[in-house]
Amino acid sequence: MTPKPVADAEGMDHLRWQCSRCAAFSPVGDLRYACTRCRWSGRLTLVIDYERVGAGRPPADVLLTDEHSLWRYARLLPVGMDGGGSRRVRSRYVAGWTPLHRADRLARRLGLGRLWIKDEAANPSGALKDRASVVAVADALDRGRNVIATASSGNAGAALAGAAAAVGLRCVVFVPRGTPATKVTQISRYGARVLVVDGDYDDAVRLSTAACRRWGWYCRNTAYNPCTAEGKKTAALEIVEQLGWSAPDAVVVPVGDGNILVGLYRGLCDALAMGWIDRMPRLIGVQAAASPAVHRAWAEGAADVSPAPARTRAESINVGEPQDGFRALAAVRDTAGLVVAVEDEEIFAAVDWLAAESGVYPEPASAAGAAALPALVARGELGSADRVVLLNTGSGLKAAPSAEGGSAVPVAADLRAVAAIGITEAAETGSEADLDEPEPKW
Repeated sequence: MTPKPVADAEGMDHLRWQCSRCAAFSPVGDLRYACTRCRWSGRLTLVIDYERVGAGRPPADVLLTDEHSLWRYARLLPVGMDGGGSRRVRSRYVAGWTPLHRADRLARRLGLGRLWIKDEAANPSGALKDRASVVAVADALDRGRNVIATASSGNAGAALAGAAAAVGLRCVVFVPRGTPATKVTQISRYGARVLVVDGDYDDAVRLSTAACRRWGWYCRNTAYNPCTAEGKKTAALEIVEQLGWSAPDAVVVPVGDGNILVGLYRGLCDALAMGWIDRMPRLIGVQAAASPAVHRAWAEGAADVSPAPARTRAESINVGEPQDGFRALAAVRDTAGLVVAVEDEEIFAAVDWLAAESGVYPEPASAAGAAALPALVARGELGSADRVVLLNTGSGLKAAPSAEGGSAVPVAADLRAVAAIGITEAAETGSEADLDEPEPKW
């Protein structure tokens, strides 16, 4: 269902949502998740009147410099700083402003001019997904929602559960069969209700979206909720600020749904439009060869992504139907970047050598970016003159053997199974007929 408009969107009339496919506009206060004009297939992108924000002025005139969190860039976000939601979440669950480590030893080994690692494991739940979740939680609070839900292979669910716990929102997380027990334990320890869907990540996405529509829950699903990319873009704004308001030559990003890649692109576009950087870095997306939907589309020169088998053991990027593939491909092309694929054996080897030579311990999905570096240098895509940022999206501790404890409920990939668990008593809207309603084609 469509969330109700924000009660007070004052101060946000310089922002609009625009469909990535049909280019239709909608007010930022009337978040509709995906575009309804093109049958839910278009993702919404935030359009900013940069002149009104302060384009051309020094960053210190625009940023909230006392905020050492992602809210430093609040004037470029779709959630008003004066709203109760942002006030509550930014004081109770501090995400962002993560370190940018120099990795000189690794740069020399690889033959790069300079290498930095943006370490998103320093976020509260240990992953970049905290950025998306805090913005979504703030928006949910402003819209008066009391239940928030998402599909997740682990990291997004943990980030959402932590942020929701901090502000007192009820949280439901749908995870696919085979999600690491460590991640299920973390989510459930935050007090979220964890539903283990009898299916893969794409099944969890479909079921969670249907449940949100049926029971009126706020839906945080990656890409489907445009706040997710907007939260993630703050990582790019931090990178260029931490580099002294200069752009690196390339940013290397692991890719599953494609939403992190899109978020970084949005942040770099903001920095360029504001006059804070003078050029765009190349965005290099890295997928597992065993889960290659975006890479396959790139190699074929396609404008959009078609489903592909997803069998990588790097579960955070094990996505068969990427939710933000269309925009991810466009971001790579617009920055003269590329998409590459690496084998699982390369990914798991990179976990070890990246940790041993940089001091940053990545989870396997995050190590995919590092795994691509030797081949990128060998092919001449990167070299001794290049300044490169590698994104570490999550802590390696998240892939460690499970701690005991936690609770999760197995559930068939069907709304009736969710209803039977008894967690839907706070339903705001919907009817039994919705249980059989076809899913929107997004």
